[in-house]
Amino acid sequence: MPTLTAFRAETRAWLEENCPPAMRTWMPEDEQVAGGKQAVYKRPEQKLWLDRMAAQGWTAPTWPKQYCGGGLSGDAALVLEEEMQDLGCRAPLRGMGLSMLGPVLLEYGTEAQRQAHIPPIVRGEIRWCQGYSEPEAGSDLASLRTRAVLQGDHFLVNGHKIWTSNAHLSDWIFCLVRTDPTVKKHDGISFLLIDMADPGVRPRPIRLISGASVFCETFLENVQVPAGNLVGQLNKGWTIAKRLLEHERKGIGGIGARQAAKFETPVETIAKHLVGETDGRIADPTLREHITAFAMDSHAFQLTRRRAAEEAEAGTPPGPLSAMFKYQATELNKRRYETILEAEGFQGLGWEGDGFTPDQLRLTREWLRSKANTIEGGTSEVQLNIIAKRVLGLPD
Repeated sequence: MPTLTAFRAETRAWLEENCPPAMRTWMPEDEQVAGGKQAVYKRPEQKLWLDRMAAQGWTAPTWPKQYCGGGLSGDAALVLEEEMQDLGCRAPLRGMGLSMLGPVLLEYGTEAQRQAHIPPIVRGEIRWCQGYSEPEAGSDLASLRTRAVLQGDHFLVNGHKIWTSNAHLSDWIFCLVRTDPTVKKHDGISFLLIDMADPGVRPRPIRLISGASVFCETFLENVQVPAGNLVGQLNKGWTIAKRLLEHERKGIGGIGARQAAKFETPVETIAKHLVGETDGRIADPTLREHITAFAMDSHAFQLTRRRAAEEAEAGTPPGPLSAMFKYQATELNKRRYETILEAEGFQGLGWEGDGFTPDQLRLTREWLRSKANTIEGGTSEVQLNIIAKRVLGLPD
């Protein structure tokens, strides 16, 4: 491994040569790349950029090379992130396979499971969704009822999952199922990998207030899942479930990091674009105060994440601190859109029809969508309880 200084120079040269100019622009939400068999690329450069980064293993830079990852140290991965930020390079791939399932398989999966599932995640060939919540098992996730009965070489799965984000666009689902209903609820849960192509798997989008159908409910009816798709031990899935939630909250916490690191267009830049450099609304001292406060809080959040990354590199596993990141990042994201909307005024509340630009109509929907950030992955109220009990050690 070259020194970090040499690696930085090599990385920058590679990025300058291989990142298409179109991939060095602000990335609207509808241009994020999640991969999978149903992937639709609005620009050919998106697929080109994904393929080039995947060939380097840099869609998952710290994962082992034997599974097509980049094999980078934490320090080297941070250098890659910094150089991408400096050049304005878009993230080539996002998704639950990268942020949630992959790390769990590396820790708990068998070698066969790693070889089968991790390389397609790195290359963006398979898209994953999450089968955790149920209509009567949300914050109290351990009350889930989806049943899996072992029948020889396969499990027979029946149940109903909800809030399965992008299930209708996904190829596989990682799922919590009850495999022993006779023991305490936390002790009878297992972790299964299920192919969405099974005819017994039926996802149905749930229309949101934003008009989009990001969330789904998913019905599982007599789905036959090979016994080899069990991750970890039978009835010991709750341990894996908790670890995956740590990775999920860490990933959601990355929302704030992308803003602070300018993966997202800064609020002050958007405000200037919307209302001008010096006149009109931008001259309002209250608006300027809100923009400045948001910028300061975003920068502080980025510094805190940086400190946590260095602790992780020293061997500290992800833990309760991830709950802080999830809470702060999602609250920051809501503030981001509220501040942009404040700058936009009534033009930021358009839904359809004449008199609104495409950016204004998109802003309305993204503002509404941001409200869900503080619910998914555990509500802000639940996160505050976790912080109070597990981090601060406060009494019940």
